[in-house]
Amino acid sequence: MSKEMKFAVFCLESYKQHRNLTGKDTVKLFSDYGVFDYIRDFYDVLHTTGYNYINNDIDIYLKSRGAEIHG
Repeated sequence: MSKEMKFAVFCLESYKQHRNLTGKDTVKLFSDYGVFDYIRDFYDVLHTTGYNYINNDIDIYLKSRGAEIHG
């Protein structure tokens, strides 16, 4: 598994807990709104930050794309 893939899994698990979502719901959210692509495209920056920053950044990214975030 690549370091980018490991990081995407870390982000998924962290965001799942951050929003109290199921794994299935988090994967759907990330897939529907391109979060996996975002994480891959900005890996160089994001992997140097902490999980709170990443979770908040994903919230901002999702809101900017019109996602309704629950949790």
